[in-house]
This record gives sequence, C-alpha cells and structure tokens, in this order.
Amino acid sequence: VLAAVGVTGPGWLLVVGFIGHGFKDLWQHRRHYVANTRWWPPFCLVVDWVAAAVLVVLITVGVPFHP
Repeated sequence: VLAAVGVTGPGWLLVVGFIGHGFKDLWQHRRHYVANTRWWPPFCLVVDWVAAAVLVVLITVGVPFHP
C-alpha cells in the first residue's frame, strides 16, 4: 500500500516502506522463518535499507520524483 501511494505521493512514504520491509526481513531471519535459504532475509534487509538510504539522499538533495 505504501508503494502504491508513494508513487504519486511524497517520496518519504517509499523510505518508510523500505525501512519497514527491512525490519520484516530482520524478524524473518531472527525467527528462522525462511528455512532453505537462510541467507535471503539478511540480503533483502541490506538491499531495502540501502535503497531507503539512497532515497533519503535524493530527497534531501532535491531530486524531483514526479514530473
């Protein structure tokens, strides 16, 4: 839902969504939710949080997201 609203709304919603998804990945890793590919949740967490950090930099610099 945040991704759909973030496409047309403020970019900060995408940042919140990526950070929240990263916390979900952290929960999955700590609870051993994913059995066969234990490397996947930490990998996804890093990708989510790096994407959020890049968006924070782009937003603070003033890069326009919407035409």
